[in-house]
Amino acid sequence: MAKKIKPYKEFDLIRLFDLQRLVGNQAHPLLQEWMSVSDITLTISEQETFDAILEDAMQNIHNWHEEDLKMQFIAFVLRLGHLKNTARYHPYFERVVEAIVSENFLKVKTDFMIASGVLDSPEVPYFHFQAYKRQTDPNGDPIGQLLAAMLIAKELNQSDKPIYGCYVMGKLWNFMVLEKTTYCISKSYDCTERDDLLQIIAILRKFKEILETRLLD
Repeated sequence: MAKKIKPYKEFDLIRLFDLQRLVGNQAHPLLQEWMSVSDITLTISEQETFDAILEDAMQNIHNWHEEDLKMQFIAFVLRLGHLKNTARYHPYFERVVEAIVSENFLKVKTDFMIASGVLDSPEVPYFHFQAYKRQTDPNGDPIGQLLAAMLIAKELNQSDKPIYGCYVMGKLWNFMVLEKTTYCISKSYDCTERDDLLQIIAILRKFKEILETRLLD
């Protein structure tokens, strides 16, 4: 019988699956490529949305609960990042993914994922997203949760292609790539800073490019 692991702590997953962690935008070629983004152009309507959510975050992000953060800010950032429905992949919110990985049963509810699938059923995950509000979940480990979701995706996909992801703690965004047994974490981006928020949106758009040119079968 497969062993159940929960809650998912980063150090437990490192030991259990013999993982190696790298930190920093230059720490791994895949992460370096992903974080190396050019300036982006926003349409007039996108600029209006950008200005509104930036102002809202600057004023309110410290008071938002987790669901406030998701609904009033993160959802708009994902939209500005062009992570939307296409014929080949779909965005999914609040989905449970599970798999047996090296005889260990992993099960995670992801706040958001990009996956290919049929109608309401995701089948091949490419990108996982986890959001936490530090004040409402002081014991939460977003890296552990995201890493577990990425390990599940790797098992479900039965592919050596890397898995991409992002986790948010309050105003700070970090991006992750898992390749084989190595995962790397970007520097933190402060979404209440105009330049950082533009970078976050550019990074999400860059993932869309990577997905469509390298990850899709």
